[in-house]
Amino acid sequence: MKTFVTIAIIILVFVALKNKPGAETAWIRINQLGYLPNGAKVAVWCSKGEKGISYWELVDAGNNKVVYKGTAGKNFGAYGPFQQTHRLNFSAFKKTGKYYLKTGNTVSPVFTIGEDVYKGTADFCLRYMRQQRSGFNPFLKDSCHTQDGYTLYGAAAGLPDSTYIDVSGGWHDASDYLQYSTTSANATYHLLMAYRDFPTVFTDEKLANGLDGKNNLPDVLDEAKWGLNWLLKMHPRDDWMFNQLGDDRDHISMRIPKMDSQYGRGFQRPVYFINGEKQQRGKFLNNTTGTSSTAAKFASAFALGFELFGKIDRDYSNELAIKSSTSFAYSSKNKGVTQTASVKAPYIYAEDNWKDDVELAHIQIYNSQENNLENYRSISITAHPTPPSKELVNASYKYAIQEPITPWLGADTANHYQWYPFINLGHYELAKQLKDSRRDTIIGFYKEGINRVWSKAKQNAFYRGVPFIWCSNNLTVSFAMQCYWYGQLTNDQQFAELEQANIDWLFGCNPWGTSMVYGLPAWGDTPVDPHSAFTHLKNYPIDGGLIDGPVYTNIFKSLIGLKLYQPDEYEQFQSELAVYHDDYGDYSTNEPTMDGTASLIYLLAAMEAQSKPKK
Repeated sequence: MKTFVTIAIIILVFVALKNKPGAETAWIRINQLGYLPNGAKVAVWCSKGEKGISYWELVDAGNNKVVYKGTAGKNFGAYGPFQQTHRLNFSAFKKTGKYYLKTGNTVSPVFTIGEDVYKGTADFCLRYMRQQRSGFNPFLKDSCHTQDGYTLYGAAAGLPDSTYIDVSGGWHDASDYLQYSTTSANATYHLLMAYRDFPTVFTDEKLANGLDGKNNLPDVLDEAKWGLNWLLKMHPRDDWMFNQLGDDRDHISMRIPKMDSQYGRGFQRPVYFINGEKQQRGKFLNNTTGTSSTAAKFASAFALGFELFGKIDRDYSNELAIKSSTSFAYSSKNKGVTQTASVKAPYIYAEDNWKDDVELAHIQIYNSQENNLENYRSISITAHPTPPSKELVNASYKYAIQEPITPWLGADTANHYQWYPFINLGHYELAKQLKDSRRDTIIGFYKEGINRVWSKAKQNAFYRGVPFIWCSNNLTVSFAMQCYWYGQLTNDQQFAELEQANIDWLFGCNPWGTSMVYGLPAWGDTPVDPHSAFTHLKNYPIDGGLIDGPVYTNIFKSLIGLKLYQPDEYEQFQSELAVYHDDYGDYSTNEPTMDGTASLIYLLAAMEAQSKPKK
């Protein structure tokens, strides 16, 4: 424990000295993880002065010799707190080693160019997922929320309010202990995808319960199964499905998870039934219009789970196939979106789209049937048979063209989780299967979305085109994934530098010069005072947690209950555009999220896999 405190103090002192107002007027921002030898390699020089630069040098950190020189190129001018900015592109330099960039008196931190700069990063972020577990928590080596929960809104389905149902398990959503089906299903799907696409990246160092040990299953699949098992509890019968566990009454205090008694039913928490109708949002009602958005996410996660567990646990895999089918049917009960509920505050996940979820459900069920056909044919699914495979593909395309572009792409703002997931997962799965002109159409949707962001990003040196809305880092991860998938589908690398710019942003190439992932890299400037009970109350590290990220300054000023508890070490980098605070009191920019971290695990696995030699 004392070690964690000492490390935190050292980092705080280092950051405070480094960012002391007036000490510097120019900085070079880098990806602190480092750069792949054959990848895009760009840093950003930024200054509060009136003049730009004309040249820069890449220096070997071992002998201080200049190994590469470049001209500064375009001066992008003002951005955020800076008056002058340049992109320093050294992609042509491919020799591995440790280096720093220099121009005039401005020197960057030392960084690595190497094949292994992303090695182990996806597994590192799995630490945060395990720490978020409800039920048995392996980090705490204790259990919490074991008496969940009592039902609400399920009377029409034979569940009078306050009926007990066992839904213990799953993941806490963020630094609070609410649990949402929509984010949990999406997180589960991302973890399953990460293993499907990059199986050699992940190790086996943990047991299924998250404790140390090996169980002949990659840890990412252990974690995905933890998510699947909770989703099974949240869909216990064909005609029952639940959308969330707990509500904003959770925010009564910061505490280490154990038992919550603020809901008026002992240690039970409310579990909200999906009835396709509007439910409470503070003093008002949310805008729920149907059952599709959440139920379709269940169907996709169960379907991919069926495929991947087919050769590991046949009985479990078959159960997932059946639940995928019943979830698929549930998504059609009342076509529309399911939003979350709140009791006191107006803040909810105000999801407004559902056709992307249904698109993915159709094509993922098709993929899973085709890839696990022998198992699928052995299962008796009589209650809710899925359409024949060809119909699934055609239906997926029908929904794809109804939401061709994820609406936040290119927009300046959006409501909280309004367009969720932040990437159209179905487009990628569908494009991989289509062989006719429809494939080009789907890929064109991805390209158009990227270009909408690029039209904004190309105007600033950070290539920042993602809006600074709440959870902007989640959007950043998703956008980088979309660029990556576009490249995979087309072999067109025109957006490779833009993709890398979004990854670099997450690890320090941003106005604040900090990583947005707790503890990654261990030697870098990363969050030390996040909005988390684990760190704030116990000084426990929350390794691998992706924090929300910067928000527009006007959003920060408008939110309820925000208060900074420490002097702002990034004060000189705040601006009228956006703010970020490494401060426990800022839940809008510095709170880690479970689903954002799960998406990041996929992206980091992709980056690590790029560095592995092709077999």
